[in-house]
Amino acid sequence: MPVFIGGTLPPITICELYPAPFQKPIGNDCMSKRKLTRRQAWRIQKVQDERTARAAKRDSKAQDQLLEGDLGPEQHGLVIAHYGTQVSVEALEGDNQGQVCRCYMRANLGSIVTGDKVVWRAGTAAQGSGDSLGVIVAVLDRHSELSRPDPYGDMKTVAANIDRIVIVVAPYPEPHGNLIDRYLVAAETLDIQPIILLNKVDRIDDSNQQRLAEMQQRYTELGYEWLNASTMTEQGLTELIEYLADYTSVFVGQSGVGKSSLINMLLPNQNIRVGPLSEISQQGTHTTTTAHLFHFPAGGHLIDSPGIREFGLWHMDEQSLLEGFVEFRPFLGYCKFRDCAHQSEPGCAIQKALEEGHISSTRMASFRYILSTLDNP
Repeated sequence: MPVFIGGTLPPITICELYPAPFQKPIGNDCMSKRKLTRRQAWRIQKVQDERTARAAKRDSKAQDQLLEGDLGPEQHGLVIAHYGTQVSVEALEGDNQGQVCRCYMRANLGSIVTGDKVVWRAGTAAQGSGDSLGVIVAVLDRHSELSRPDPYGDMKTVAANIDRIVIVVAPYPEPHGNLIDRYLVAAETLDIQPIILLNKVDRIDDSNQQRLAEMQQRYTELGYEWLNASTMTEQGLTELIEYLADYTSVFVGQSGVGKSSLINMLLPNQNIRVGPLSEISQQGTHTTTTAHLFHFPAGGHLIDSPGIREFGLWHMDEQSLLEGFVEFRPFLGYCKFRDCAHQSEPGCAIQKALEEGHISSTRMASFRYILSTLDNP
């Protein structure tokens, strides 16, 4: 089941026709509630038609290359980055194994993202020098994927074939259990092993020490792995490298928790750009603009995804959400009523487990909040 990354999906408005950076706030109501004039609608359609035509022209060029025989034989590759109409593909076999080539995508292949395994053909020059563009001709099946909403409200897959999710939190910006729970539910749904990584432990102070300790205890008692780390003192980095070896992992978490700094320590030659925390809000700035796959020298891969602040699960139904909370599972199916809302109904097995201490009040509150955000009929 795909898992969606992002904030709670808002009602569709005119503002969503354009990316957020180009939206202009106009009062509390915004111009989003105004209806499009016929001329505005025509202009928007004209822009979309022009974009479609340009994309079709690029596809036609790639198809011409295929027909003219300007490409090498089919071979397997791994998508390590996505740049608009092109992707970077690393050759997994042949004389050019390990070489990275920019590729167009053959028409009708659907979405191609970082982590996808593909069949591609290198351009004639690319087979020797890497100067020519190749073409992706097929995409292999994915065993997992992560998605989030784009600026238009449509769901967009950002990474594929992930084995492990590293949920990065830090003392600042302040970590919230509900956000962690969203990631854990996603990992449980995809059957991907998660680990909670508390980064920047050198910034733990008297104001947050007890709260972080209680949070760690709550999740470790549920059976989740927890690792403390610091790029300043290098605490926990050896353990993290061992955990990531031989798997494809993705770092997720709020902006400002130090994902890019961690990667710089784990892969010093990559020089990932790091954004500072705001002095006022203690929130981070987004520094990663596209998902990129990196190789660890000791084995395994890391996909660095764009920083995100929320994790939306509105696509899920209530039953899937219940199963995503691991401590709920022993009590599912034992409620007196099949349509039990797990609030105050008589004979509710979940409510009884809460009262007996088998489920924490914090996690129950988190479940109820997430449930309220689900887009159920």
